[in-house]
Order: sequence, then C-alpha cells, then structure tokens
Amino acid sequence: MTPRNRSVGSVKVQLVAKAREAALAAIKTYNDPQTTFKSETFIVLMVIAWTYLMHAYYRGQGIEYRYYRQGPKRKVFDRTRHGAYKHWELERCLNHGRSPVDRDTANNLRFLIGLRHEIEHQGTRGLDDHLSARYQACALNFNHYIAEWFGSRYALDHQLAHSIQFMRFKPPPGKAKESQIPKRVKAYISEFDGALTHDEYNSERYAYRLLFKKKLVNRPGQADKVVEFIDPGSELAQRIDKEYWVRKEVERPKFRPTDVVAAVQAAGFPKFNVYAAHVDMWRQERAKEPAKGYGVQVQGAWYWYQNWIDRCIELCEAAGDRFR
Repeated sequence: MTPRNRSVGSVKVQLVAKAREAALAAIKTYNDPQTTFKSETFIVLMVIAWTYLMHAYYRGQGIEYRYYRQGPKRKVFDRTRHGAYKHWELERCLNHGRSPVDRDTANNLRFLIGLRHEIEHQGTRGLDDHLSARYQACALNFNHYIAEWFGSRYALDHQLAHSIQFMRFKPPPGKAKESQIPKRVKAYISEFDGALTHDEYNSERYAYRLLFKKKLVNRPGQADKVVEFIDPGSELAQRIDKEYWVRKEVERPKFRPTDVVAAVQAAGFPKFNVYAAHVDMWRQERAKEPAKGYGVQVQGAWYWYQNWIDRCIELCEAAGDRFR
C-alpha cells in the first residue's frame, strides 16, 4: 500500500468513527429522560453524523469533497479565515451526482436539515412525539448505510437495545402536544410533505411508522420481548381484530383554486368565482403566507387545504348576499 493509500484509508476510518460516535450521541441524548430538548439535539448531532459518514464514503471513492475553484494550473481550495479547508455540508453531499443515498433517505435528511434551520436558534415544544417517526427512520437509515459502506462491524444495532418505557401504549390524547408547535414550523412541515409524492411520503425510509396491537399474554415464551413482530401477510395477522391503535401522520388533501371555488359554490354561494372573488379574498387574508397554514406550493403551483375552503365559506356567509 502506498503512503497516499494509507493516508486515504486512515482518514476514512477516522471519519467513520466520528460519524458513529455522533450518531450514538444523538440516540443516547434522545433516549435520556432528563433531556428536554430532544429534537434539537438529535437533529444537530445526526446531521453531523451523516456529514462525516458521507465524507468517509467520498474519501474512499476518491471524490473531492472540499470546496475549490479551478486555477490556471491547479485547484485553489476555499479555506476558513484561520486556514482550514471548507468541506461540503450535508446537503451538498446529497446533491452530488454520485451520491449513493436513495431518494427517500435523502428526503428524510433534507427534511431534518430544513427543520434544523427553523429551530436551531430557539427551543420548540411538541416536536419530539410529533416527528418521532422521522427521527427513527433517520437512525435506521444511518445504521443501514454505515454497515453497507464500511462493514457490519460499524453497525449500531448490536449496541442499542429497546429502551425501557414508562409511557403506556394508549390512544394519543388528541392534539394537545401538536398545538404547542409554532405556526412557522407547522407551515414548514406541511410545505415539505406537500411536495412529496404519495409513495415518497409513505416510505419507511422517510418516516418509520409502526402499528401495534396491544395483547398482554401469560403463556411462557410469548412475553420475552417488549415488541414482537409478525408478518402482515400471515394467517395470525389476518385474524387480528379490527380494534387497534395507530399513530399516523396523514397526508393532507390538496385542492386547486377551481376546486376551492366549486366547493364554495356548492355550499350555497354561486356568485363566488376564481378571479374577482377568490383571488381578492386570499389577497386580503394574506392566505398564502406559510405561517397561516392554508396551503402549500408544490413544483411552482399553489394548492389549498380544506381549512382554506372552510375559511372562504365563513367569509362568504359574513358578506351577506354578495355571493349568493
């Protein structure tokens, strides 16, 4: 092995070790019952972990992951004020043409990067439970790729068992915690989810959601594990009764302006039209501001949610006979 190859291999191993350590720290902190800012810490540490991991991958592939500009004879690398190389951030790693990360895992990471921008300078309550499926997917995706790229000896699953739970598995108490999430963060979540296809949104690589059926048993061998999985296509799964608890994030239906107008007209306001009425109404209400949560822009087109249709009907009712 040449000195150059030894250098590449040594740096790659160091990067993988750092990535693994950062991921373990993220999961440990999230599982710590005394930590009250779980989401913020988990996201920051996992972004660091993934950045190290992708740097290690690119290092091994001989892909330059430092910022530079091409000079007349050689590359001129960008440096910090104190002379350190400027390496690619995670989003730049994901955008590279030879990125090995699958689409849904990349969606998960891009969501977390955007969420970090929204919450990194201030605490945000209510996210830990609301977005836990995405954090779980991020951790599982990391474990998958670190083992695939660098070998199973680096995997995390043999070190992490199920955490002991004090939470009783019971139907969620409405939207109490969700109501604590700031409007700006809700708007970001809705906008990001709205830009995904149905398959992208429901991918387990984007958000890892599980359905549990509670069944307390007293026969030996059945309660050795806290969680036991069965094949959803098995005979046992088919015989499970229809009473179950599920915590699921639902993709909100989206409506075009013509759909909004048709719904309002059907509610008893036939004079409500697309241009003179609807456009004036959303402008006056400033309804396209993300914080309002009335709709989302998808690939350059604006779509409205049901709550905007409801609001239009309220405004028409308040306007008397103008739209009747």
